[in-house]
Amino acid sequence: METLIKVDTSEVKRLFSNLELDGNKLRHQPGSVLGSIALIAGTTVGAGTLALPAVTLPSGVLPSTILLIAVWIYALVSGLLIAEVTLNTMRLLGRPSLGLLVIVEHTLGKLGAQLAGGAYVFIHYTLLVAYLSEGGEILGSVASKVWGVQDLLPTWLGTAAFALVFGGIMYLGRESFIEKLNNVFVAIVIASFLGLLLLGLTHVRVDQFLFQDWRALPSAVVIMFVAMYYHNVIPVIVSQLEGDARKIRSSIFIGSIIPLLMFLAWNAVILGSVSPDMIQATADSKSIFDPLEILRSGGSGEWLGGLISLFSEFAIVTSFIGFVYGLLNFFQDISLVAQDKPSNRLSLYSLVLFPPISFSVMNPSIFFNALDYAGTFNIFLAGIIPTAMTWVQRQEQEKPEKANTVNELLVPGGKLTLIVIFGISAAVILKQIISIYSKF
Repeated sequence: METLIKVDTSEVKRLFSNLELDGNKLRHQPGSVLGSIALIAGTTVGAGTLALPAVTLPSGVLPSTILLIAVWIYALVSGLLIAEVTLNTMRLLGRPSLGLLVIVEHTLGKLGAQLAGGAYVFIHYTLLVAYLSEGGEILGSVASKVWGVQDLLPTWLGTAAFALVFGGIMYLGRESFIEKLNNVFVAIVIASFLGLLLLGLTHVRVDQFLFQDWRALPSAVVIMFVAMYYHNVIPVIVSQLEGDARKIRSSIFIGSIIPLLMFLAWNAVILGSVSPDMIQATADSKSIFDPLEILRSGGSGEWLGGLISLFSEFAIVTSFIGFVYGLLNFFQDISLVAQDKPSNRLSLYSLVLFPPISFSVMNPSIFFNALDYAGTFNIFLAGIIPTAMTWVQRQEQEKPEKANTVNELLVPGGKLTLIVIFGISAAVILKQIISIYSKF
């Protein structure tokens, strides 16, 4: 006689364990909430932080602060939607690790996967170009000052050194080691950032906070979306936390609110300390506002410039790690190649790093342009795709034959929430298309 056992899946907290073969033993390698928070925060706090004042200056502190909070809410909801679809698809397919492309294809079909895959690759390559160019420039500048050979080292050398050092660490190190190292990098970012804020507060002009131009806000939206983007690492977080919905939700919320608070403080201090003379001096030499140059022009000595470089470099490094992971997982999914063999790892890392290195070397000043180009595709991938996947998945859940399955819901509000997120995304993309078209 067979005995049937009914299992209440609503009480299941974890559907799988991350195991790693170490010699003849299998070792449990669970991801930590702290590590997941650091990965999300580190991925978010990157080049976008440095670009924010360039687009928020025309509107002023108060309007840009309100818009930043609104964009954070949008990013949080869309991020939780990706986590929800990822978690439910993993449970349905019985696989402990899924990349974004597999999830999209399972919910939206091959056409949806192709569109999402194209946007995903474009965003990652574009932002890696930005990180390599800016990170390499900072690294080369610091090396030139230390060795006393300013203006003698070629700009491409810094980019190559940045890719070799940090790409090499990721290639050679285990995932658990990279997680711990990333935690250290995030701590350096936070410590140096706090130091910059304390110094910046001594230069804040109260009258600068009174300026408001709400009409200038639309031009800041796309860069804010880029600055708040961490959605590429969410499938990694879901896998590392072994499908624990509570830990996943907490990691995304805390990991994203830390960068928000940093962005708000950074934006207020920089905009509050910029004088009209500094803005004019920058405008005479460059076509875009550079917060690093403004801070260096404060006349507080070389050590301030060193602190700025320290914050900027490690902010870029933490984002670099997150985006390399995201692209690695993507190529693994489409090629079904594992990283356990050295030859496979080498080919995957080469595919991830060589194209952006090439573009960065050819155009070292591509930093701001790369961030701007990534904007529209970013919103498509982080807004349109997640809402469409969630809509389809929840509709499938309502079918009679699915009555015995229970999906995890990480975002409340039902269809109204999905419609709002989709509508905002479509409106911003349409505005960008019109803006690009008007330039030709």
